[in-house]
Amino acid sequence: MRHLKFAPSWLRFLTIFLLTMGILFRFSNLDGKVFWQDEVYASLRISGYTINEAKQQLFNNRVIGKESFAKFQGANPDKSLNDTIMSLAKQDSQHPPLYYIIARLWMEIFGNSVTAIRSLSACISLLVFPCVYWLCRELFNVPLSVPGVAIALMAISPIHLVYAQEAQEYILWLVTILLSSASLLRAIRLEDELAERQKPDLFAIWSIYAVTLAMSLYTFIWSAFVAVAHGIYVMITAKFKFTETVRTYLLASIVGFLAFMPWITVVIGEFFQFLISADKTTAQSDLIPIFPFLLMQLSRIFFDIDLSSENSLCYLIALAFLTLVGYSIYFLCQSTNYKTWSFIITLIVVPALPLILPDLIAGSIQSSTEPYLIPSYLGIQLAVAYLLTMQLYNGSGSRRSFWSIIMTLVIICGLISSKVSSQAETWWNKGMNYGNPQVAQIINQSNRPLLISDAFSNNYGHVFSLSYLLEPKVRFLLVNNQKIPKIPDGFTDVFLLNPSEDWGKTIEKKYKFKTDIVYSDNYYSIWKLAKNRNLRRRNISPNNQLSAELSTR
Repeated sequence: MRHLKFAPSWLRFLTIFLLTMGILFRFSNLDGKVFWQDEVYASLRISGYTINEAKQQLFNNRVIGKESFAKFQGANPDKSLNDTIMSLAKQDSQHPPLYYIIARLWMEIFGNSVTAIRSLSACISLLVFPCVYWLCRELFNVPLSVPGVAIALMAISPIHLVYAQEAQEYILWLVTILLSSASLLRAIRLEDELAERQKPDLFAIWSIYAVTLAMSLYTFIWSAFVAVAHGIYVMITAKFKFTETVRTYLLASIVGFLAFMPWITVVIGEFFQFLISADKTTAQSDLIPIFPFLLMQLSRIFFDIDLSSENSLCYLIALAFLTLVGYSIYFLCQSTNYKTWSFIITLIVVPALPLILPDLIAGSIQSSTEPYLIPSYLGIQLAVAYLLTMQLYNGSGSRRSFWSIIMTLVIICGLISSKVSSQAETWWNKGMNYGNPQVAQIINQSNRPLLISDAFSNNYGHVFSLSYLLEPKVRFLLVNNQKIPKIPDGFTDVFLLNPSEDWGKTIEKKYKFKTDIVYSDNYYSIWKLAKNRNLRRRNISPNNQLSAELSTR
């Protein structure tokens, strides 16, 4: 790789240009996208309130405005940072507290707006670029060529843009994965170099890895599988012998996990509580076939304009990128030593196996598991960056021209995807709240609308998410335990959010109204109460999962 020591000027300018575009995309339209259910729950944790406390204060059969939700969606004087941590420990321990602590402090300074909370993720995403540079330097030992291409690809990667604009911990998790991986490679390199001249200071060499591993665990619990991938890599480089490097790695890993031990005890306690009392069923509408899911996610690393999985074009695009990724991994294994390719392969495969293997048996996977594949996304991008860089330097002129075209197409795909995604109002990752803009438009058209809902199932998240798009004139009547609401006079239109069959019939009977569906998708529905008896009532399915065809009405 000596001829790759210095990158040509065109590559440096291209990297700077794409990096600039990537930064602009990350901070563009932060408040314009749907603030969806997972972000709602993240903001609730940051506020220090639990779900039960929020439901008790809001779902009490009183008419309220959207301003009543504010104190449950960010930092507030009634709750402290300790309440934020305790809220996670009581009801959401699978999300460790590091991101939420940072977000709480951030929101105390910059406020509770959507722009403020999402700007934290956008700022954190900027740390990805120096961390990628460090990792590529340790992995490929090239000052700028491969790191420059890797930075360029990640700057315009649509999958990273998605998480850089979300009020969740996933982009911080990517940063900690990069830091722990780079520090691991650094520790192995320094130990080997110093061992030839003097007795190395193992504490100084491996302490950074122990700290970054603990940070990663406190960001996202799936980091344990990244640590397993690191362990397998260390054993491979040691040729499965219990060498000094293996012993020091195990010691540093143990220190990292011991630092995480206080939160592990919280997770175990909540897990047993979950086994005893939680509803462990998964809605069928949240399950999708596993192989189309994996193809779509692989394609979204490089190209994503929010095509429906039913569109045949998306599979053609996915197969093209699958070919590119497959050849990248093959080329990597053929042209680098085992210490390089084994790191990338373990990073791609090991963290994904616990997610994919159980679902291979079932044949389907939850659509909400995309963020768990972030280590795999990273490994794939490193392999593709290495392939493109090497092909642009090696071979005949025609070969370099061919791969220049491939790289140009990849860059164009990334730029188009990032442009479309950054300006979109909703996107595939919004899950069950994907249709919120359409619902908000329907409700906002009324002069004095009232939205009625109960606290059953996911209705809490639906109401909070919708509140960000509804105008101040909209009022909410929230009830608990599916009580019959007391509908006051003076509202021109009354809407029901996701009513169960029995609850909807009881409201109809009491007020002598008819209900007409105005929106539905696979996750929730909106019904309108009307006195016009010519309206034909449609049945509500018992499981609240209505046919997607109704959404076109």
